[in-house]
Amino acid sequence: MRSSAKGGEQPILITMGEPSGVGPEVALAAFDHFKGQVGSHPLKLVGDAKIFASHEDALIPVAASILATPGHPDVRNAPAVIEAIQVAVSLCVKGEAAALVTAPIQKAVLNEGGFGFPGHTEFLAHLTGARKAVMMLASEKLRVVPLTIHSAIADVPKAISKQAVFDTGEIVLTALRRDFGILNPRLAVAGLNPHAGEHGMLGDEDEAVIAPAVAALKARGFHVTGPLSADTLFHEEARKGYDAALCMYHDQALIPIKTLSFWDGVNVTLGLPIVRTSPDHGTALDIAGQGKADPRSMIAAIRMAADMADARSR
Repeated sequence: MRSSAKGGEQPILITMGEPSGVGPEVALAAFDHFKGQVGSHPLKLVGDAKIFASHEDALIPVAASILATPGHPDVRNAPAVIEAIQVAVSLCVKGEAAALVTAPIQKAVLNEGGFGFPGHTEFLAHLTGARKAVMMLASEKLRVVPLTIHSAIADVPKAISKQAVFDTGEIVLTALRRDFGILNPRLAVAGLNPHAGEHGMLGDEDEAVIAPAVAALKARGFHVTGPLSADTLFHEEARKGYDAALCMYHDQALIPIKTLSFWDGVNVTLGLPIVRTSPDHGTALDIAGQGKADPRSMIAAIRMAADMADARSR
């Protein structure tokens, strides 16, 4: 597929996600919001021809067929969902598309169908050959990265290492420059324990593990601060001092951004050779097919994908 847009601009691809969820609804609503074009990039929908029948001219169809009932995911649809992601990634890797925006998938159903990956992020890293993919949640007010994602709180301390903090921080800082156009990015690193350990009184991970990683990043010439007490990291004045915050666990990162930007937060995958964003919500099976799905996060994801693609091309 080649873009037919004026000036040869590459399209932004939107995958259908779980066909029984709200993904197709918000994809179509966002497509119509942008009138099929965001900036100089045409929008293309990747998925089942029946799901996107109303927008046939913008369709990149998959070969696998589906039979979708709103609110009732079916494992037999897994091949089509997976194929849509594979097709879109392939076009991006080949340089025939500018960016990928993925609608949410139903992970349990895909895994039942033999998917074999915890989610989009790991699958995209596999498809693109990326060494390490990092999840960022981003909005105009805040960018956060959880070092550990879906880990029980009891498992978090042993999952934190100097190498993990360093590698993740390096990927985030590189992405802030390459994908967000920030020439001298600033990273704030949250501590694990209350008050960043209170000099070892409340746990030694902050001084023994996180602080050395921060020092190593600084030695590479990066602008990094931390470990910082998370309870004072996210108020309005504090947010002016950094471009992204690296947090130690899921809720430490997601509570502040979902409080500040519940409807327009975007899931961004850093560390890939392609641009990928996604709305920051799930399949919402309980409201699928009822016309209640809010497309604002998908709209924000498409807009951010276009901005990131343009930043990479400069």
